[in-house]
Amino acid sequence: MPLDFDRSPVRAFSHASLPESLTSALVAVGAGRLIEHDTSDTCRCMSSITTPTDRLDDETATLVVDAADCPNGGSLATAPACRATVVSTLEDRDVDAVVVRTDGVERRFDDGAVGLLVAAGRFAERVGFYDDRLAERARHDPLGAAYEATGRAGPIRRAAVETGLAVGASDVEGYSDALRAVVGPTLARSRIDPHPPADARLVARTDLETGAVARRYETRHGPHYHLDPPESNLTPSAAQTLAAAHDALARGAVDAGPRAPGRAVRLVADADDPVDTLTAVLRKHTHGHGVLDDLFSDAHVSDVYVSTPADENPIRVVVDSEAMPTNVRLTPGGAASLASRLRRVSGASFSRADPTLDTVIDAGGTSIRVAGVTEPASDGLGFAFRRHDETPLTLPALVRNGTLSAEAAALCSLAVERGASVLVAGARGAGKTTFLESLLWELPSDVRAVLIEDTPELPAASLRDAGRDVQTLRTDTTGGPEPTPQEALHAALRLGDGALAVGEVRGDEAAVLYEAMRVGANASAVLGTIHGDGATDVRERVVSDLGVPASSFAATDLVVTCQRADSHRVARVEEVRPTAGDATFETLFAHDGASLAPTGTVERGDSLAIESISNPGESYADVLAVLDTRSRRLATLAETGRTDPADRTEPRLEGGSGC
Repeated sequence: MPLDFDRSPVRAFSHASLPESLTSALVAVGAGRLIEHDTSDTCRCMSSITTPTDRLDDETATLVVDAADCPNGGSLATAPACRATVVSTLEDRDVDAVVVRTDGVERRFDDGAVGLLVAAGRFAERVGFYDDRLAERARHDPLGAAYEATGRAGPIRRAAVETGLAVGASDVEGYSDALRAVVGPTLARSRIDPHPPADARLVARTDLETGAVARRYETRHGPHYHLDPPESNLTPSAAQTLAAAHDALARGAVDAGPRAPGRAVRLVADADDPVDTLTAVLRKHTHGHGVLDDLFSDAHVSDVYVSTPADENPIRVVVDSEAMPTNVRLTPGGAASLASRLRRVSGASFSRADPTLDTVIDAGGTSIRVAGVTEPASDGLGFAFRRHDETPLTLPALVRNGTLSAEAAALCSLAVERGASVLVAGARGAGKTTFLESLLWELPSDVRAVLIEDTPELPAASLRDAGRDVQTLRTDTTGGPEPTPQEALHAALRLGDGALAVGEVRGDEAAVLYEAMRVGANASAVLGTIHGDGATDVRERVVSDLGVPASSFAATDLVVTCQRADSHRVARVEEVRPTAGDATFETLFAHDGASLAPTGTVERGDSLAIESISNPGESYADVLAVLDTRSRRLATLAETGRTDPADRTEPRLEGGSGC
């Protein structure tokens, strides 16, 4: 016979000795009538406790509930009988998470939800010695049992406090609040919290090409990004079809290939199933990158971070330069699955022997740079994903968006055209690679460019499409089949005259690069990015850390420092002045908080860089005239929105006086 807790005798009680806040919360919960159900009194859930098998030092335990045959679907929020199955199991031992699986959907309970269930198990086991009826109530109705127990004197009340049941029940409004789960299809490696934050204010909504909906909220804790993927809104029948299609795909019931997800769905679908939606979801999670495809289909998202431990921390994103948490987490196996896929894509070992990863993937139709770490470099798997916009960015585009002024852009443009050596410095994410890309479009169209990089980010394909002669050299620092950066640079110098662009100057190749610059082995521009904050910092890194002689570093003409403030911007442009065996620096442009302004060095005729890029027979004043013409031309292109590479194809006037 089912228990009727509302009619159960309850002894007179007092909350006098409990903290006032806890007392008020429990009274409110008790007054709210906690039984929220219209379900069967029978539970046919099957439960088991699992522990990780891949890490012997990991003692975390998960209670896995198979609700496939349960008439209640294992709904812990609405079915007291299913709660009793879980709590009864937890009388024997604690767990770190509870996972319920049914109809191709997995609900994972962590944090406060699993804390309440574990506390109920402890309480039922302990209080059964004193009161069988209350112990049984704790199994079916932990919140009601907490309300009753904290009003009683002696060992029962003490048990509620010491097992954590009183605290676990004090800050919730009912089971829909207390037993919130993150949800996702069983085939997915991520889980979604479907509930927006409490007291959140909707700021923006975006319908994504993947069928997902992205919402941004303001909360008392700051901004929050809420993703609602299409699989979160499947009916139970459609979710079952998705699980069956995934099983068919895994069994090889359909031919492999890019169309396999659609074949698998059509093999098992009914006429009423949303075949197109199910196909897209199955393809995303089997042939794509899962939730990353959804996140990067949002053009406002530039970065995605997965911090260790990946299954406990929400994925974080950067939206319009603002970092915020999301309602998405990876499953315990999700990070490992992602690492395995990245190994296949990159060919890197990404293991204890080689615990870092740097590669590029395609997610949501966008090129994404991936950095990964694993043990022993970190406590587990962690990833950083950054959008790489393949839209060609030119100097006029950067002038238009405020990255730098037209005057500074004109100097950089002319310097690159006339074969200067330019280093682009800055911290990670400051926009170094973006600025280097824009400089590549300033190379004369008849100059061959050799691009050296370990991770393909520079716009080789776009340059070739524009008719440029571009040779790429892939490098590897991990002992793979590709040449080392040093070997690649030696090869580039043997490939003939042309410009060199090094994706990042950071190792032994620096000595080769600077020696080539010093002796004039390369007549065209030499470009590269490097980590550092200003010319002095870059000189210290190149000379002290990378072992380049100070006299060789003096072959650098310009150091452009990028900075990430409210948006990407150029902080300063400095020229390098050789001295006796070393170098000093002079700032030509500096950001004053409002714009990148000239310091007056160029205008006064004191710039060594202007002298070094002048053509034979060309005076300092002639170069200034060229810069003035070019600056006005760049400003016009920026103001009129003509920022494509094709807008820069007008013939340059003799001597570089055109643009």
